[in-house]
Amino acid sequence: MKILVTILVLLACAVCMPAQQHRLADSAQQKLNHIVQNGQAARPDPNPTVLTEDEINDYFAAGRVVLPQGVKKVSFKGQSGVVTTFAVIDFDEIKQGQHTSNPLLSMFNGTHNVDIEADAVGTAGKGKVHVRTVTLDGIEVPKMALEYFVNKYIKPKYPNLGIDSEFQLPNKIDAATVGYHKLTVTQK
Repeated sequence: MKILVTILVLLACAVCMPAQQHRLADSAQQKLNHIVQNGQAARPDPNPTVLTEDEINDYFAAGRVVLPQGVKKVSFKGQSGVVTTFAVIDFDEIKQGQHTSNPLLSMFNGTHNVDIEADAVGTAGKGKVHVRTVTLDGIEVPKMALEYFVNKYIKPKYPNLGIDSEFQLPNKIDAATVGYHKLTVTQK
């Protein structure tokens, strides 16, 4: 009898888990929907929308963002204007069979754990990102090698991305502030 009760409890939990599995992603989706709808208003509600780090990470983990080719997994950590990205990247997929004998690019082969630390801010309707450091499996990538890789493999596919990127914020977003484990979005 105990075994039967245990099995029934486990089955009940298994049935409930998918609904709860990505509840933070669902919360993020509701907030993103609000930002889009608010941006369509003639006078957007200026009250900030706060997305937590856990919501953002669950949103990505749930597969709600199509990651660029070669990016297998990604998560983020925010701290006062700085975003640290933790990713698993298959560089061979990014390079799509393009080979080079340049020794600066030799580290960009195979699959690696990649950490990217960047300053990120959104003010006056513009977003700015400056990549401070990139590490592959705990080893810092020399700036010259990083610049060469970005120019050779990233910029041709994504011309607006680079070590320093500036872009217009969508949906009448006036400010996007990275805080301690959160992102605060204000619309005007």
